[in-house]
Amino acid sequence: MIRILLVDDHAVVRTGYRRLVDSEPDMSVLAEAATADEAYGRVVAGGIDVAVVDLSLRESSGIDAIRRMLARNPALGVVVLSMHDSAGFVMQAMRAGALGYLTKSCEPDEMLAGIRAVAAGRRYLSAEVAQCLAGASLEGEQLLQRLTPREFEVLRMAAAGATAETIAERMHLSPKTILNHLSAIRRKLDADNDFALMHLAARHGLVQLEGAVGA
Repeated sequence: MIRILLVDDHAVVRTGYRRLVDSEPDMSVLAEAATADEAYGRVVAGGIDVAVVDLSLRESSGIDAIRRMLARNPALGVVVLSMHDSAGFVMQAMRAGALGYLTKSCEPDEMLAGIRAVAAGRRYLSAEVAQCLAGASLEGEQLLQRLTPREFEVLRMAAAGATAETIAERMHLSPKTILNHLSAIRRKLDADNDFALMHLAARHGLVQLEGAVGA
C-alpha cells in the first residue's frame, strides 16, 4: 500500500485528490497539509511513502517544503502537481529532490501513474512537462539553472510582490539572508536592478506582469 501525503493549500482540491487516490486498491491518503510547516510535521510523524505537492502554497514555499521533507526523510518520494509548467519551475523542483512533475491539467490516470512510478523510485514527467523541458533545452533556456532551489523561490516570491520580511518568515530565514540571496540572484542573472530582475522573472514564467511577458 502506497501511503500518501497531500500538500495543497486548497481544501477542495485536496478532497478531490483524496477521493481519486482512496478509490485505488494500492494507495491511500494518510495525511493532508496546507503549508510547508504542516507538511514537515506530517513527515516527522512518519509513515508517508509519497508526498504530492503543489508549489504555490499560500503562506509558504512548495520548493522549500520539498527540501525540508527530504532532509527529514531522504527516502520520501515527491510528486509535484502544479499549475506551473515552465521549465524553470520543473528544473528547480527536480533539483530540490522531486522525482515526479505533473501539471494540474493532467488526466487522473496520469496522476496515479506518476504516484506509482515515484513510489517505485522512478522519475516521472507528464507528456506536456517533458515537451516543455525539451523545448527549453532546444532554445537554450538555461538561465534560471544558475540559481539554487532556494534562490529560485526567493526570486519567485519577490517577483510576486512579497517583501524580504515576508519571504524570510515563509522560508524560516532572516530578512538579511533574503537580501543576500537577492543580491546573489541579481549577480547570477546579470540583472542590474529590480526592474530588470522582475522583467526576467516574467519572461521565464515565474510571474505574470502585464506588458512584460514576451517583451
